[in-house]
Amino acid sequence: MAKVVDVFDLEGKPVEKITLPEIFDTPLRPDVIKRAVLSIQSKRLQPKGRDPMAGKRTTAESLGVGLGLARVPRIKGPSARAAFAPGTVGGRLAHPPVVEKKIVKEIPKKEKRLALFSAIAATASREVVASRGHVVDGVPQIPLVVVDDIESLKKTKEVEAVLTKLGVLGDLYRVRESVNIRAGRGKMRGRRIKQAVGPLIVISEDRGIVKAAENIPGVDVVPVTSLNAELLAPGTHPGRLTIWTKGAIEALSKLYCEVQVNGSV
Repeated sequence: MAKVVDVFDLEGKPVEKITLPEIFDTPLRPDVIKRAVLSIQSKRLQPKGRDPMAGKRTTAESLGVGLGLARVPRIKGPSARAAFAPGTVGGRLAHPPVVEKKIVKEIPKKEKRLALFSAIAATASREVVASRGHVVDGVPQIPLVVVDDIESLKKTKEVEAVLTKLGVLGDLYRVRESVNIRAGRGKMRGRRIKQAVGPLIVISEDRGIVKAAENIPGVDVVPVTSLNAELLAPGTHPGRLTIWTKGAIEALSKLYCEVQVNGSV
């Protein structure tokens, strides 16, 4: 059954009503969403392998038996240090990574579409959004639909002011308090800062908001045509707090509602 929701202006007041497309009635499928997110993440992995001659560029030979020494290959000279064999300094790996390994997890096209539809529908459930950890006490409505004027904001403070009036300030505080410096080697590998994921703003057209919101921690802005399961369900967990523009809802209806959600997907 189609659901009618309010459309809020930039002051946080309802100005009109809109009917959500049938895609928001898709059943929740966390298992399918997880497969789709892992498939997207696997495409970012860097293939790796080893030089076939790694650890083998040595003249080390075994000295044989009867010397009271292990029969591993040893380099020439007085040290007779072990080399070449797995477990020795500078030796080869026993089972090294190979470039032939398939690291991309492919899923069927219909399953990928079902995962996207299910992730979109999860954003319309207050229980699912709250169970994911988002602060939704001050949010007047789930899903939160706003007028298209938000797409024209060009300053970060303007976006923050609108999000505050829409009741999302509590979730922004949650993200800022979650910032943590990762322990261990990850700090040297581009993963120094770890923080929670905040609201997602889905727009129909970028008229300045993408650059205006890029400095707000945890907030992402994405055109409706670029939606995927990972954006809607980070870490494979569905129910991200999502703010939809009216134009995005209308575009969503045109893009996806011609597909039979129940049956052919």
